[in-house]
Amino acid sequence: MSAEAADREAATSSRLCTPPQTSWFEFVLEEALLEQHLQKPSPDPPPVQLIVQFLEQASKPSVNEQNQVQPPPDNKRNRILKLLALKVAAHLKWDLDVLEKSLSVPVLNMLLNELLCISKVPPGTKHVDVDLSSLPPTTAMAILLYNRWAIRTIVQSSFPVKQVKPGPPQLNVMNHIQQEKELTENILKVLKEQAADSILVLEGALKLNKDLYVHTIRTLDLLAMEPGMVNGETESSTAGLKISTEEIQCQVCYDLGAIYFQQGSTNAAVHEKAKEKFFKTKELIAKNGSSSLHFTIDEARLAGYCQACEVLTSSSDDASQQATPYSKIHSCMKSGKYQDLVKIFLEDNLTLSLPEQFRQSVLRELFQKAQQGNEALDEVCFKVCVCNTVCDVLQGRIIDIQFCQLFLKPSKEKIDFLLEVCSGSINLESASEELKRRMAAFLKNLCLGMEDLQFVFMISSHELFIKLLKDDERKLLIDQMRKRSPRINLCTKPVTSFYDIPASASVNIGQLEHQLILSVDPWRIRQILIELHGMTSERQFWTISNKWEVPNVYGSVILGIKDSLTRDLVYILMAKGLHCCAIKDFVHAKQLFAACLELVTEFSPKLRQVMLNEMLLLDIYTHEAGAGASGERPPSDLISRVRGYLEMRVPDIPLRQVIAEECVAFLLNWCENEYLTMQVPLPLVQTNPYVKLGQLLAATCKELPGPKESRRTAKDLWEVVVQICSVSNQHKRGNDGRVSLIKHRESTLGIMYSSWNIYFPLQEPLVLTTILSLFVKLHNVREDIVNDIAAEHISIWPSSIPNLQSVDFEAVAITVKELVSYALTINANNHFWLIIQADIYFATNQYSAALHYYLQAGAVCSDFFNKMVPPDVYTDQVIKRMIKCCSLLNCHTQVAILCQFLREVDYKTAFKALQEQNSHDAMDSYYEYIWDVTILEYLTYLHHKRGETDKRQIAIKAIGQTELNASNPEEVLQLAAQRRKKKFLQAMAKLYF
Repeated sequence: MSAEAADREAATSSRLCTPPQTSWFEFVLEEALLEQHLQKPSPDPPPVQLIVQFLEQASKPSVNEQNQVQPPPDNKRNRILKLLALKVAAHLKWDLDVLEKSLSVPVLNMLLNELLCISKVPPGTKHVDVDLSSLPPTTAMAILLYNRWAIRTIVQSSFPVKQVKPGPPQLNVMNHIQQEKELTENILKVLKEQAADSILVLEGALKLNKDLYVHTIRTLDLLAMEPGMVNGETESSTAGLKISTEEIQCQVCYDLGAIYFQQGSTNAAVHEKAKEKFFKTKELIAKNGSSSLHFTIDEARLAGYCQACEVLTSSSDDASQQATPYSKIHSCMKSGKYQDLVKIFLEDNLTLSLPEQFRQSVLRELFQKAQQGNEALDEVCFKVCVCNTVCDVLQGRIIDIQFCQLFLKPSKEKIDFLLEVCSGSINLESASEELKRRMAAFLKNLCLGMEDLQFVFMISSHELFIKLLKDDERKLLIDQMRKRSPRINLCTKPVTSFYDIPASASVNIGQLEHQLILSVDPWRIRQILIELHGMTSERQFWTISNKWEVPNVYGSVILGIKDSLTRDLVYILMAKGLHCCAIKDFVHAKQLFAACLELVTEFSPKLRQVMLNEMLLLDIYTHEAGAGASGERPPSDLISRVRGYLEMRVPDIPLRQVIAEECVAFLLNWCENEYLTMQVPLPLVQTNPYVKLGQLLAATCKELPGPKESRRTAKDLWEVVVQICSVSNQHKRGNDGRVSLIKHRESTLGIMYSSWNIYFPLQEPLVLTTILSLFVKLHNVREDIVNDIAAEHISIWPSSIPNLQSVDFEAVAITVKELVSYALTINANNHFWLIIQADIYFATNQYSAALHYYLQAGAVCSDFFNKMVPPDVYTDQVIKRMIKCCSLLNCHTQVAILCQFLREVDYKTAFKALQEQNSHDAMDSYYEYIWDVTILEYLTYLHHKRGETDKRQIAIKAIGQTELNASNPEEVLQLAAQRRKKKFLQAMAKLYF
């Protein structure tokens, strides 16, 4: 009789033995189980959901007579339901793979706990304390099943889960899902806490040398009978389904390997244990055969685990360590031997053992490292990409876009390596015709896509190319290449000769327009436009991209060019040059401007001067971003060109405002004050508002410090700026992100150039300080100002304005904020600028930020408070503002300490602060920073009055220090005060920095 038949017969007899008082519901449930499971030879799929139904019915809470919810009763009905659930699992032979796929964690946890209960495992017993060898076989197997499931559940929970798209919201369904989610999380938390015990239980199971048995339907029925009817059969060595020792070890090794591998993400040494378990599993499967296993193992997953462990674990045996391509690649990436990595990829192009996804993942990792600043990896990325591309070609896959991007600008070295990879990736003697055809098509298309005939010749003359393509195919390709337009070196030919380049009508207009948008090579742009105009004369190609923007003052002149090809070319070259300049790609900008200058010189003196002006601005930007950033002075010819632009008197030349701004800024930036004040022509000052402002600013800076002399020029500058700020009632932010004041006035001085949008001296902050102090003073003169802002040289400016109502103080305030933020990017350690920033935050009620900058100002000029802070930095006004900041932040002990910093100690404020009991600072731990004995004596009295004995003792200890004795010399007392100031300010800095 077969095992299934025996189970069926036993279950039937169990049904016949059911006591007569069994309820109708219980009988129907048992009947359903027998109908669906036992009377079908092999149910497919097995109705595992019956377990859920049985356990849900058994775990329903009851309601007593007082309508109070009670736990599910342990009655006969519920015991039968639980038994039926166990029978379904027994019918499935306790296959965890099947049960885990169909049952949730809470249901499976309940099922296995019932198995432990029915297998006579005492509740509350720690499994790790039980000797498995001394237990009955079914009891030991139940413990093993539970702990295997616990480990598998922990591992499974670490994997990412794809979220199921929810259907229409239903309140009861959502509540049920939320409850189940919370229950699952609680169970997982317990399982993870017991993971170490579960691992020990499974490790102990590996030492068992006997077969175990798992419950069947028959043994479950016997357990459900009265104890006297069992006759000890369930505890014998033959009851239940036999599981051999080898099968147990195989499953346990696999599960232990999985949990060790998961733990290896935080402890690399555990990977060795995982490797040992997985390879043991592999040996057992090879020895016994996977078909003999009662519980199945995913061999593909096992192979992946083994491969990963080989890569992640290091071995003393070099041969074993380098056994697979994966481990070799991992070793190369770890050690930085990238040339060996390229060699591995090249060798694999013959064997094709590495999956495509793995190859791409390695390339992505290399690209990421290269983007992080490792420029040496650019060549490696190209070589690995070429190996991957040739591999894709041989396997008939589409060529990746990365290869096309890397091959946009081919070189002799790139072509040589590509041909080397192609030759090393195919064995012509043994390769199939299909592989040869694919390689030949790849090389042929490569030739057709190249413009440089030299590179085409390199490929077509290679031995591999000659062998793969037949004579007639090679001749046809060469003819196609000869028909293409030759490459013309426009640099050595007159401008007009480029009109004679023949247009190629074989390329789609859309493709050419796409190339035109992407190209920054002026000669390639010329050729594309010629080809486009050869195809159609109806299009205006300067309009194909909305990113091509030319200032309106230039646009009218350029669009007035009669020849459409020349008009398109001039417009596009200038637009692309301006764009490159904006993104600081100065090399391409210079190439584009030079080509445009060469073109317009022949027919338009006006546009020639425009291009010369733009190239001057480009040279200013290039110097400031390059040599100027390190403090190197500009060459004399550049300074002469800047002066020449300002003095230029060519009529009808369209001029951009920004060029005049930048030229004046450039002269100020490099301290050309002598020229601006003495040598600049008077008509230029009268007609150019930027030069006028630059002259006044230069004169003021030149005469500083010198209050009497500088007040005269400072007054002139003040009046001009007040006039500028008095003619507008609005402000806006420019394209560069800085605030501009926009004026509506016909006067030439009625222009504020981009809120002083200029490059200030990187090595000399005098210009910045002057501008800052001017606007700070202008900000302070308003009548409703409560908190003045301090600034250096602020006394040189006038103290009043005749017509306050006309000044746009909102724009002035924004300008002050923008200027001080910009100034701190130039020199973050200028303590005067830091005080200004702190005052701004103080005036806007941002007290924590204000304290940060007040402390930073003191730190930068005192070597982080190791020296005394200069009194002109921490003035009484600054200290009082720091006191107010601390008070409003409820740091009252800090207030009391800062009151000592004033020239005359403010006892009233200090005592009032110390009376506050709701303080947010460290309170008594600050007492060691107090050096004023009067304040310490008040603290002693205050704590005594409040009954605060511990704090009173701290204050008494602070008073008792000998260095605070009033009889000490003045030098000793000052030294004690200075030491406490230093420690207190350093503590404050650590708190607010």
